[in-house]
Amino acid sequence: MELLNINNEKDININISFNIDTDILTKVANIINEVKNNKDKALFDFTKKFDNINLKEIEVKDLNSYKDKIDDNFLKILKKTISNIEVYQSKTLSSSWVTIDKDETILGELVNPIEKVGLYIPGGTAPLISSVLMSAIPAYLAGVKEIIVCTPPDKTGNINPYILAAAKYCKVTRVFKVGGAQSIAAMAYGTETIPKVDKIIGPGNIFVTTAKKLVYGDVNIDMIAGPSEICVFADNTVKKDNLIFDLLSQAEHDVIASSYLVTTSKEIAEFVKNNIYSYAEKLSRFEIIKKSLDKNFKIFLVKDNTLALKVINKIAPEHLEICVEKPELVVKKIKNAGAIFVGNYTPEPVGDYFAGPSHILPTSGTARFFSPVSASTFIKKSSLIWYSKKTFDNNAENIIRLAELEELTAHLNSVKIRTIK
Repeated sequence: MELLNINNEKDININISFNIDTDILTKVANIINEVKNNKDKALFDFTKKFDNINLKEIEVKDLNSYKDKIDDNFLKILKKTISNIEVYQSKTLSSSWVTIDKDETILGELVNPIEKVGLYIPGGTAPLISSVLMSAIPAYLAGVKEIIVCTPPDKTGNINPYILAAAKYCKVTRVFKVGGAQSIAAMAYGTETIPKVDKIIGPGNIFVTTAKKLVYGDVNIDMIAGPSEICVFADNTVKKDNLIFDLLSQAEHDVIASSYLVTTSKEIAEFVKNNIYSYAEKLSRFEIIKKSLDKNFKIFLVKDNTLALKVINKIAPEHLEICVEKPELVVKKIKNAGAIFVGNYTPEPVGDYFAGPSHILPTSGTARFFSPVSASTFIKKSSLIWYSKKTFDNNAENIIRLAELEELTAHLNSVKIRTIK
């Protein structure tokens, strides 16, 4: 834990990045090669090695097997959550468009869904049911026809029934009992059982993330996501209990998760510094939280709101909570953040689970150039160009000149031959 005093812009020395050490890169590369070469056999072997499970089959044959294992109240909540996500995500889609100019030039953009996607759903230290919703719903709204899920099996060799229920209600096509880097390799290259996909989506641990990084190019991915993180911007109007639990909400994910408090209040800074561990002791994942706080918790005590905003935009946090007196004045000045939670009654779990935006977000400062997963993540675009003879004749000399300057004579002649009468 660190408490940093920020009195001017020169004090802002923030270096947030996500690095993968060479040992992990080597291990993951070896796993990927093993899956490429030995396919299903490698998946069985790695599941035995890493999960200590002798799988009899990789695929879940009956997606309805959850039915006698979940409660009706969960299904009620699930349906409401799906509705919220559908409403929000439907607004993120773009459509094909075409324009016809007076000179008969037709230009446009054709929007089509990606045909086949693979979703990675963590299930090791915590089965992330919500990650099914946050990735599968945007996919089917975009029109993806084949949506597959890879998720680690539990100790009995089965899939969490709540994950299965979410998959069924979110129009997932097939579910496979495979986790880790090996599942990413399987989706990227295909095995006898798991089909090769066009794009892989979803959060995961360091091995999953490294695998996504290494297969990128052979298959598309959503982003390179590092450990989870939260940043809370708070002043004296915040309730201290709320603030501390919000800061702990991401620390419980992983020992390498990060929490940041940005505040103009010395009282708030000191209270959090002196009390956050005692709050954490009461929680089920205290050992994970403690390690996260020890290494990655920072308090930025800033002179004013102007410096606070500079710190926040420098961090470019995955989750940003704005718990200040007039949050509406702050929001428009945030340039870099994955998801922004405004006001004292919008804690991060509202977005993680229920509101509608996806919780699959850029981390480690990458909100400077990555966006959250949305329905638009699952589409691809093609440019459309259609010149009439008249338009072509009017512009041929311009195109020929550009080809001459680049010394590309085949380009040049492709145009020039059409001008010969």
